[in-house]
Amino acid sequence: MAETKKKSAAKKTADKEKKNAWLKYNTAQKKEIFDYCEGYKKFISDCKTERECVEEVVRQAKKLGFKELGAYKTLKAGDKVIVTNMGKDVCLFVMGTEPLTNGMKILGAHIDSPRLDLKQNPLYEDTELALLDTHYYGGVKKYQWVTLPLAIHGVVFKKDGTRVNVVIGEDDNDPVVGISDLLIHLSADQLQKKAATVIEGEDLNVLFGSIPLEKEDKEAVKANILKLLKAKYDIEEDDFQSAELEVVTAGKARDYGFDRSMVMGYGQDDRICAYTSMTALCSLKSTKRTAVCILVDKEEIGSVGATGMTGLFFENTIAEILDKQGNYSELNVRRALQNSHMLSSDVSAAYDPNYPSVMEKKNAAYFGHGAVFNKYTGSRGKSGSNDANPEYIAAIRNALDKHNVSFQFAELGKVDQGGGGTIAYIMAKYNMQVIDSGVAIQNMHAPWEVSCKVDIWETEHGYRAFLAEF
Repeated sequence: MAETKKKSAAKKTADKEKKNAWLKYNTAQKKEIFDYCEGYKKFISDCKTERECVEEVVRQAKKLGFKELGAYKTLKAGDKVIVTNMGKDVCLFVMGTEPLTNGMKILGAHIDSPRLDLKQNPLYEDTELALLDTHYYGGVKKYQWVTLPLAIHGVVFKKDGTRVNVVIGEDDNDPVVGISDLLIHLSADQLQKKAATVIEGEDLNVLFGSIPLEKEDKEAVKANILKLLKAKYDIEEDDFQSAELEVVTAGKARDYGFDRSMVMGYGQDDRICAYTSMTALCSLKSTKRTAVCILVDKEEIGSVGATGMTGLFFENTIAEILDKQGNYSELNVRRALQNSHMLSSDVSAAYDPNYPSVMEKKNAAYFGHGAVFNKYTGSRGKSGSNDANPEYIAAIRNALDKHNVSFQFAELGKVDQGGGGTIAYIMAKYNMQVIDSGVAIQNMHAPWEVSCKVDIWETEHGYRAFLAEF
């Protein structure tokens, strides 16, 4: 009898863990989920570059009472602080009642996404067509970027320091641009190539125009493009050298699936976790330990450079915060970081029944099953992984259960199939507790990625639970 009860209890536990999160909610509650995701869809539709993300996060935070760090002479509990870095990183702080040296509770995501960047001398003419040279950014399947409507977002800085914002291809009246592919009728040789080389990196050239400028004998199409750029943006060809222009998919995020249960959009890795982290932190009214949301650049290329997580931006910011509290010392910076807990908010791979061979079903993430936690990422024997401590995982499980958050544990595919990384290992170097947590998506790193709305909701509420309990 006792054995039967144990088996029954184990089955109930397994059923609870496997239960689809949609089943928790009634019609009115599902509307809340859909409404929240409307805000998310607008965010990823409007914010397709790091700079656009930072500007929108700052805009929304200021509406909720956050102020730039420089606006404060001193800092006290309840103060809401914004710190930005080079227009491509942003930190939001809700100051706690406890000393910063007791540690922080941190949500950290990245706001860069795979894309194509224009080279510094991009514009050229070939056979009476104007084209733009690109260099792909992050891990992409190059063949996915051809024959799509593409947009160009970014900034141009003129020599006098004037900033020019550029967005081409998003307004309904805008033209779009794109990259051609070889017609099937002439593809005999191309179709013999491996997928990695079907489209070469140097062939990702954006078609930009075809009308020649009248009375221009040399490169007349290019000359016409330059004339149009001068008229619309007041920029010269040399200004491309001090530009940061990103080629991304054109168009808004859309509901996906006949039941509207999913979201299709560009840049969900990792702006899906950036948005949920931001809204979770902004919902916080007060806190004992200081709560932080970090949104950073350059994760897709190794978190390098001044705006990547390996830079000193966050560490320097903690020093500045302590200084505002009259409590700065190098030792206090170390204590504040070491005593912190963090969720490295990043996406995971959702199980796709079209490609079952790359997943191990017991340890895969599924649409509809809530927030995903990855104890480790990495590849080839967990190389490059943080590998979170079980004591920390147990505390997180307890917090999520307490707040009725649906969650799942997974790894990024089969052991020898591949792998990936996040910013978790970088923050772990401070000796803080860190684990990866985020939303499962399909088509990761593709021009259009897909997520499940209830997973977005559960993840945001998981972040709220973390901020409430740690």
